[in-house]
Amino acid sequence: MAAVKSCSVCLRESTLQFPRPNRGDHYKRRGGKWRSPQAAVIPNSHLPMRSFEVKNRTSAEDIKSLRLITAIKTPYLPDGRFDLEAYDALVNVQIVNGAEGVIVGGTTGEGQLMSWDEHIMLIGHTVNCFGSSVKVIGNTGSNSTREAIHATEQGFAVGMHAALHINPYYGKTSLEGMVSHFDCVLPMGPTIIYNVPSRTGQDIPPRVIHTIAQSPNLAGVKECVGNDRVEQYTDKGIVVWSGNDDQCHDARWSHGATGVISVTSNLIPGLMRKLMFEGKNSELNSKLLPLIDWLFQEPNPIALNTALAQLGVVRPVFRLPYVPLPLAKRVEFVNLVKKIGRENFVGEENVQVLDDDDFILIGRY
Repeated sequence: MAAVKSCSVCLRESTLQFPRPNRGDHYKRRGGKWRSPQAAVIPNSHLPMRSFEVKNRTSAEDIKSLRLITAIKTPYLPDGRFDLEAYDALVNVQIVNGAEGVIVGGTTGEGQLMSWDEHIMLIGHTVNCFGSSVKVIGNTGSNSTREAIHATEQGFAVGMHAALHINPYYGKTSLEGMVSHFDCVLPMGPTIIYNVPSRTGQDIPPRVIHTIAQSPNLAGVKECVGNDRVEQYTDKGIVVWSGNDDQCHDARWSHGATGVISVTSNLIPGLMRKLMFEGKNSELNSKLLPLIDWLFQEPNPIALNTALAQLGVVRPVFRLPYVPLPLAKRVEFVNLVKKIGRENFVGEENVQVLDDDDFILIGRY
């Protein structure tokens, strides 16, 4: 009985006590200046998954030195699943020809058409097969902070060396919201911020980048706005990769960019390495510009997918909503290959003009 009584006393004593309002308080509120109520601040108790395993782990400094990073294409089987055999061959030829990093599941790799399970599996597969030879940068960005956090945790858990993050798209957010979004993912590991307003609908202005640059995990920025913005960052010591293949030569040699995150290097990695490693070469740059222009006449990766299929490097399988370029444009590509030299392109088969019926378009995968 004494124990029960003691317990009841504890319960009474632990009951939350709320202050009772008095008349004086009411009078003061009526007569004084009104103050808005303060929102409750919820402490950030989220604990990201961490590992102290040294295998494949890297630092932001290791990422900052990369000059040629390929935004790698994801090939498909006729049923829409990943064609890992073709993917491995494509990654391997990038490594052999001097690419120092690959972006997995980016815009070019059609991460936007993948489930997160597919996405993380492909990152893990790339690390497992090639992580000792090339830096694997997983696109784990999202317009949802929650999803970006979860995908980034998983990406680092399967061994990626760095993450690629865009700003929240479509719904967009305020500049303060951008900073908070990036602040949630930067602590997890080396990170490249990707600014591509033509796709997200919102620029990441220098004010945001300068704020998050305080994080030691910010490796740098993939910048698509132009070379004036590139120079604005490089003058402040922020690492930048050009996100525009047609501007990357000048970005590298005239505006301080470290290198390029390239779509074109899927096709001609050796020439793109030469463009990034061997000093100014206006002649080579001019020679490649017609191919680069051809690659971006429609939203990427439409032309790249068409080109790799014509080179026999991947099966002519498209996940909708992407469809191949029309016949006239496919003929143009064959002529571009001949002009630049087939030996400079990936693959070993002769380039060919594919017929419309050769392509497989898949809506369910």
